Amino acid sequence: MRKRKKGMKIISIVFAAVFILLLIIYINHQIHLRAESELRLPLGQVVEVDGHNMSIYVEGTGDITLVFMSGGGTCSPILDFKSLYSLLSDNFQVAVVEKFGYGFSDVVDKDRSIDSILEDTRTALAAAGLNAPYVLCPHSMSGLEALYWAQKYPDEVSAIIGLDMAVPEYYDSMNINIPIMRIASWAANLGVTRFIPGISDSDAIKNGTLSDDEKEIYRAIFYSRTATVTMINETERVKENAEKVSSMGAPQLPVLLFISDGSGGTGFDKETWRKIPKEYIAQIDKGEYIELNCPHYVHDYEYKTISENIIAFLLER
Repeated sequence: MRKRKKGMKIISIVFAAVFILLLIIYINHQIHLRAESELRLPLGQVVEVDGHNMSIYVEGTGDITLVFMSGGGTCSPILDFKSLYSLLSDNFQVAVVEKFGYGFSDVVDKDRSIDSILEDTRTALAAAGLNAPYVLCPHSMSGLEALYWAQKYPDEVSAIIGLDMAVPEYYDSMNINIPIMRIASWAANLGVTRFIPGISDSDAIKNGTLSDDEKEIYRAIFYSRTATVTMINETERVKENAEKVSSMGAPQLPVLLFISDGSGGTGFDKETWRKIPKEYIAQIDKGEYIELNCPHYVHDYEYKTISENIIAFLLER
């Protein structure tokens, strides 16, 4: 009986210690969030979409509007794409749309079907005064949205430039672990991520051309936009979204794909990662691709090469 009481006492002490530790971590996180509030002031416009705030950044001038669309989980799309679009804004008007749950946009617990995502993006662009047609520049998961956009509203899309973008066939065999994402979300909301060295240093920070001030902003956004509920909802629907895009066939318009070596978190080996988009682009009469020897976030590594090829693809043909 005494041993049992002693054991219960030890368990109670352990639980109390863990609770106190987690409370300290959470309080520390909240203090940092308040201190970082000025760093999270929007860099571009904020427009109303479906009763919530959505962030959209615009720079440059030109007759062609490039719309950059981030991949799943990219916490700061505006800064993530900057190394690339800063080389393009002398020739084109550039827009970066931050979906709900990303960057400076609101975190919203709403449906993330492909139709819902697309209509949010179209509404944001219209609210910002940007008119179609657009050249879509999707990275990773946003490739599905871009393809669907070209399928559903062909008059609004003049070309697609895929930055290692996803095509539907990737999701046939992709293993998506939602429970792990929920654990990551819990850890981020609690503030545990602040104690993991280097976790906030994205490819854009390590390899791009961001200034020190922009890197500080990126890190501040990371701690408030990691594995948000909106991102999780989007990931839960991605296989269903991919099936819908696949069922509509490959759109027929000019498409240029930049394809990475598959490293950097894709979950595929190099051969498979490159084979799938090359088979997809073969269905498109005006489709081209360029292979790059770099990880998945191609725009943070080969921004000079990509910018030169985009200019040639759109202006010099």
